[in-house]
Amino acid sequence: MALAQDDIKQIQELIKQELQLEPVNNANVRYEIELRERMLRVEEELKHQRELMLEGFKQSDIRFKEMQHNMDKRFEQVEKRFEQVDKRFEQVDKRFEQVDKRFESMQETMNNGFKEINRRMDRFMFWSLGVTISTAIFVVTYLK
Repeated sequence: MALAQDDIKQIQELIKQELQLEPVNNANVRYEIELRERMLRVEEELKHQRELMLEGFKQSDIRFKEMQHNMDKRFEQVEKRFEQVDKRFEQVDKRFEQVDKRFESMQETMNNGFKEINRRMDRFMFWSLGVTISTAIFVVTYLK
């Protein structure tokens, strides 16, 4: 016939009470009880240390997440600054294009000016030659 669970618990409690009532004469039993108490305290302390370590790991995870978030923000700021620098370079490129256009227009204006001067010189030389030849013909005819 099997004993019920309640019966087993009652028997264990009665044994514990009897052990507590009778004086312990054996030093080994007392030493064993002290060792068990120490082991229990050590186990509780280890459990407490484990909980502290887990809490520390959680705090570290939170700090790492915060650092990652801060680094992401800084990278976004750097990215924005690079975009601003790119825009500035585009503006500088536009200014260079404007300067190139101005140089081209100035060069074209100078070329037109040189062509005009060249045309005038040709006319001057043509008229000078004509006047010189006319004068020479007039002098030769008049002197004869």
